[in-house]
Amino acid sequence: MSYPKIGIRPIIDGRWGGVRESLEATTMAMAKSAKEFIESNVYYSDGTPVQCVISPCTIGGGAEAAKCAEYFATQNVVATLSVTRCWCYGSETMDLDPTTIKAVWGFNGTERPGAVYLAAVLAAHAQRGLPAFSIYGKDVQDATDTSIPEDVAEKLLRFARCAVAVGQMRGKTYAGIGSVSMGIAGSAMDPMFFQNYLGIRPEWIDMSEIKRRIDLGIYDHEEFERALKWTKEHCPEGFDKNANPHTREQKDKEWEFVVKMTLIFRDIMLGNPKLSNILPVGDEAKKAGALDTGWHEEALGKNAILSGFQGQRQWTDYLPNGDFSEAILNSSFDWNGKREPLTFATENDGLNGVSMLFGKLVTGTASLFADVRTYWSPEAVEKATGKKLSGRAANGFIHLINSGSAALDATGMSKDENGNPVIKKWWEVTDEDIENMLSVTDWCPGDLGYFRGGGFSSHFKTRAEMPMTMIRVNLIEGLGPVLQIAEGYTVILPDDIHDALDKRTDPTWPTTWFVPNLTGKGAFKDVYSVMANWGANHASLTYGHIGDDLITLASMLRIPVAMHNVSEDRVFRPHAWSAFGTADLESADYRACATYGPLYK
Repeated sequence: MSYPKIGIRPIIDGRWGGVRESLEATTMAMAKSAKEFIESNVYYSDGTPVQCVISPCTIGGGAEAAKCAEYFATQNVVATLSVTRCWCYGSETMDLDPTTIKAVWGFNGTERPGAVYLAAVLAAHAQRGLPAFSIYGKDVQDATDTSIPEDVAEKLLRFARCAVAVGQMRGKTYAGIGSVSMGIAGSAMDPMFFQNYLGIRPEWIDMSEIKRRIDLGIYDHEEFERALKWTKEHCPEGFDKNANPHTREQKDKEWEFVVKMTLIFRDIMLGNPKLSNILPVGDEAKKAGALDTGWHEEALGKNAILSGFQGQRQWTDYLPNGDFSEAILNSSFDWNGKREPLTFATENDGLNGVSMLFGKLVTGTASLFADVRTYWSPEAVEKATGKKLSGRAANGFIHLINSGSAALDATGMSKDENGNPVIKKWWEVTDEDIENMLSVTDWCPGDLGYFRGGGFSSHFKTRAEMPMTMIRVNLIEGLGPVLQIAEGYTVILPDDIHDALDKRTDPTWPTTWFVPNLTGKGAFKDVYSVMANWGANHASLTYGHIGDDLITLASMLRIPVAMHNVSEDRVFRPHAWSAFGTADLESADYRACATYGPLYK
């Protein structure tokens, strides 16, 4: 993997003869401090520390700016952080590369006017149409103070997390398997959205490719046997709600089929070098299309950072559904142990897949795919159960549920060092966490009214109150993409209330009860208004209150935020956004995004 890097540009007063020489050491030390801080606190989605590179020289003018740019061009630099402790020459030292995301950290000190340079260069960025983030500490520091203030640290990390998320998407693929599922607009893949806003190449793969690979044995047979053994040992069947259930023989074949599907989905996304050496045997070799030279093209994969599977209905009307595969791929583990969750959208809803991807890239955790199914008011709950709600659920809640495709991390069974329930960064997941997640999950045979071909849905409930953020990207004709964000908490209902409400939908599916944080106004005046203003039937749920990161990420991609409950003091966008208005930040965001256009226009 060629990791996207952050390039650090130490900016200096270009006047030789005493001024520049006196600043060389402290300016380069500021750059090295930023590099060390970011590399110690920000990670790529594969769990490795983010890489920063520093310009080979301090930058006092255009010649050195060009030398820096030439070096960064060889390093896959996706974002630049210019740092300075003094006055420098704004437009002569600024980053002019239109493809990089930019930030400037100006030291707040009185001996040398780093803040003056910051203001000057931000004005130049605004005039040149190259928005940059402004990083400036609230409190004055002594000239000898080399520490990073807390407010500066927060902005450095937010900029770095989001910029690296942008870089990890660039040049990757969305592998859409199938087409539009049941008329769901999010699965009508718009290639120009993926290309212009995310830098992602969309590819279409017909669902028949899955059947072809199963029929011709295009998967790792050794891994299949190991995966099937693990599945039998760790994925118990739940209850079968069907009046005329499939036979034991049929179900056993369905288990084999869905495990193979899981391997094949992964291989389509990432590739698998072992496929080059796999040859068809027995009946496989007699079928049309069999090759005796290995599966070299299939071994390459699609370089996909996310994928989706249509399933319904052309597939599921006669073949096992994708619920098991989707749940396992989206989780932080499989039969090989812990591993990076593979973002995989149910019903090929690529817009919800993007929402899940945003959450994963800024947190390193698995994202939950769900229907935004029902708003339960306190009155409706009391009518249905005879019980009154209390605690966080007192004002009502939203039922998040889908047909068994949810990541098992959403069980809430992982624990931090203090025993608190969390969803961990995937590389911090332990074997005990995995066992705990599996222990509260069973796999119910699919509802044959929906899934005539059978299959198995993960069945669990979220068993912990955890901070979460609900996310959705929507496409609006005439406007483009918009992002919706709702920070809140999962809640635990008493068993009698849970059972009564859960059974009204589908008791074989995973359930999460979610309460958004309310502000008392707009879309967040009450829980009902959040549900009423949500833009689609699906949402992603990611651990933590990460709305601030998502707002920053959206501004980098030029996607306006249509709805959020993040306080204004946590909003961090490029400095030029203030030129579009400061009284109404939502409106200013729309105008700024429209003015600058998509990142890859």
